[in-house]
Amino acid sequence: MGYKIRLDMFEGPLDLLLHLIKEEELNIYDIPIARITEQYLEYLNLMELLDLEVAGEFLVVAATLMQIKSKMLLPPDPQSQEAPEPDPRAELVRRLLEYKTYKEAAGQLRGFEAERSRVFVRPAAEWTGANGDGDASAMLGEVSLFDLISALAKVIGNLPKEVFHQVIKDEFTVAEKIHEILHLLVERPALRFSHFFKKARNKIEAITTFLAILELVRLKEILIQQPDRFGEIEIARNVTELSPNNG
Repeated sequence: MGYKIRLDMFEGPLDLLLHLIKEEELNIYDIPIARITEQYLEYLNLMELLDLEVAGEFLVVAATLMQIKSKMLLPPDPQSQEAPEPDPRAELVRRLLEYKTYKEAAGQLRGFEAERSRVFVRPAAEWTGANGDGDASAMLGEVSLFDLISALAKVIGNLPKEVFHQVIKDEFTVAEKIHEILHLLVERPALRFSHFFKKARNKIEAITTFLAILELVRLKEILIQQPDRFGEIEIARNVTELSPNNG
């Protein structure tokens, strides 16, 4: 698509695995490896389609998942006198638990730092949700890049099926979509994620809109939140960035 984007919010492969485990409400100690591997590879394909910078570590973890999957498909040898092989998932589970602990501790430290410096992303009273109810729970939550990609996958899944050929000229540009998004957020302070894709005619337009949203996140022009667990993501204009008191 000729538009590459790099974000500080971009997370690593262990973040993606934890996201999949949380989204599917799986037991981290008993990961269905075939299912997780399939979903992980689907995410990688979508990330490459979005032209996001997929680091080599994502591919290393993909290879690890496929290796574990192949080991688990091998039937045990009934003639073997040796002790049973350890669960091939054990090392991956250990790494995930260790990383999860580290990430949660880092999140707590960031929270303490924000509290000490009295820095707020946005006062609760100023946020008006997509339904206009002004619910204080509609604050910026833990919405990751993978949550956004999940939302995009649902949008794309609802688009008409089409056969893709080589795109000679982009019909839509990220700059145009940025303008459209900001115009919509002038009319209404907050909108559901899916609202920005209502007029998308094909996958290319949906992806361009998504890249525009990522760019606005990077520029801190918009805020993203998810009021309900696994509920639809909402997007609002970042009024703190517009305030003359914020430089």
